[in-house]
Formats: sequence, C-alpha cells, structure tokens
Amino acid sequence: ASAAAKLAMQSGYPICLLCYENVGYAGRVNSPARQNHRVISLKINDTDWGLQYSPYVYYNEHCILFNKKHTPMVIDRSAFEKLFDFVRQFPHYFIGSNADLPIVGGSILSHEHFQGGHYTFAMAKAHVEEKIVFKGFENVDAGIVKWPMSVIRINSEDKNALVDLADKILKAWRGYTDEEAFIYAETEGEPHNTITPIARMRNGRYELDLVLRNNITTEEYPLGVYHPHQELHHIKKENIGLIEVMGLAVLPSRLKGEMEKLAQVLVTEGTEGVRRDKLIEKHADWAEEISKKNNITAENVHEVLQKEIGIVFAKVLEHAGVYKRNKDGKAAFERFIDYVNNK
Repeated sequence: ASAAAKLAMQSGYPICLLCYENVGYAGRVNSPARQNHRVISLKINDTDWGLQYSPYVYYNEHCILFNKKHTPMVIDRSAFEKLFDFVRQFPHYFIGSNADLPIVGGSILSHEHFQGGHYTFAMAKAHVEEKIVFKGFENVDAGIVKWPMSVIRINSEDKNALVDLADKILKAWRGYTDEEAFIYAETEGEPHNTITPIARMRNGRYELDLVLRNNITTEEYPLGVYHPHQELHHIKKENIGLIEVMGLAVLPSRLKGEMEKLAQVLVTEGTEGVRRDKLIEKHADWAEEISKKNNITAENVHEVLQKEIGIVFAKVLEHAGVYKRNKDGKAAFERFIDYVNNK
C-alpha cells in the first residue's frame, strides 16, 4: 500500500495527510478534520518546509518536518544536508527519516518528511563497539554501534565531511550485493538496499547514524527477510520504521486487551487455558516459554509480560538487522566497510 501510494497519480485536496493544506481543513468522509492543526514555517536548505507536532505523540516533543511541496520520499545526499540544517537550527532535537522503500520504511512514502523531537532514544545511548577509518575521511570519527540492527555512526565538527561520507556509504550500499550474507542490491530490477538516517548534535559536533536496510522478500519470508519473522507476529507484524529502529516499540493496540486477558488466564488457568481461549491462543507457545522461566503470580504477571514483550521486541530488531550479531554477521559487515573503502 505504501509503495502504491508513492507511485499513484496525485489527486484530491489535501493530496495527503502531511500536506500543508491540512492546516484548518474541515475534513471530508475519507480525510480527517484538522481545524486546530497549526504548522510552523521553516527554511531548510533555502527551501520551504513546515514543522508540526505529531497527533500521535510517541515521545517528548515528537515533531514532523515536511516539505511544503508534495514530493515523494527519497534518501539521497540532499536528505543528509536537510537533516544537518535542521539540527543546526534546533541543536536540542534529533531528526531522522524512515527509509524510502516499502517494508523497511514508514507508512507515508508519497510526501517527503522527517521525524524529530526532544528525546534521547536507546540507540543514541548505545556506544560504538568497533571503530572504523574511512579512507579520505580520517577527520571523521566512525564506527559500528552496539545495537541489534546494523548501524554505522559518523561524527565530526565538519558537517560537509559527514554529508560527503554519508553519500558515499549510501551509494555503495545501494549497489551492494553479498550473496553469502543474503544481501541483494536488486532482484528483477527491483531495488532492495536503502538507509534509515538519524542526525543529532553531540557535544557540539554533528553526528549521523546510518542504519542499513534491505527489503527483499522470499517464499519463506513473504513480508521481508529483514522484518519480524512469523514466530514474532503474535506480538509485532508491522513494518519497522524510524522510531522502532531507534529502540522504542510501537506495538499494535490489540495487545492491550490481549495482554490483560493473557495475564488473567495465566494466573487462573495456566497455559492450557491460554490454548483454549480464541482471543489469546496465538500467544500460547510464547506463554509456555514465559511460564518455564518465571514463577507467575497475580502480583508479578503484568511486570513479567511487559519484560517479555521487551525481549520479543529486541528479537524484532535483530530480525530487521541485515548483519546478525554473530561471527558471520561481523565478518560480512566488515566486508561492506572494505567495499566502501575500495570504492
């Protein structure tokens, strides 16, 4: 649906939910009212952009930066320049972008936008576990971040050097294939490689996290190889976008009722009761694993379930990572770094 929206001929007013024309809009049958919606006008790289606070507030001061012109999402050199121009003006905010391909991106690919806010995500707190030197960019601190997904962090006082290096890494990744690691740049003309970028200021220096993404599908994984696999779908089946990449789980609302019921049944009937209940039977195997690890009581059941959902979400991020956190994954990641350095 995201891919189709990006390619569809644009019609209607406003064209999409992000368009500037939504300000004060009375709404219609298939478009929500926005009478109290307001946008702050900004110049980003000398072009007209709007800043709004999200109607779905996932974290502190969750904002959306959008191009005032209805134009499709694209991750390229100019996207990195825009991210840095924003943090130059708002150094206390981070800003990032969903990837520009379906499956590995967010829901709106038809309108160029970024998401930011006054919040420190878990990924920003994660440290660099292996330093990298990129040829010609010795003045840039770079490394692989200790994180379930595959993240290259670059940091410098010189934002132009970061833009040049990010552009080089992006172009290399777009065309990169490593069959041994099951990474294909394209199949049958369809591109698969892209990047989720996140910019911030850290101690007066510019910093950019580049999260490597790939949206290839197979018969075994029709929703995506680097996407939550089927065994995790009882908790999370949806795309992994920017917010989740950085470590904050955006979970389906159905879980609220399901977890209330699961807690009740686990305490009163145990795992057999879970298997008999139509609403929560999808969680039965997981509930059995949880019960083996924990002595579940009425007092601790909610705390246990919350902790175990967190463990599942960590696995979701591992599945979305193109390079797995093991010996083979590390070697494959290093092959890509060598490829960039030899370009």
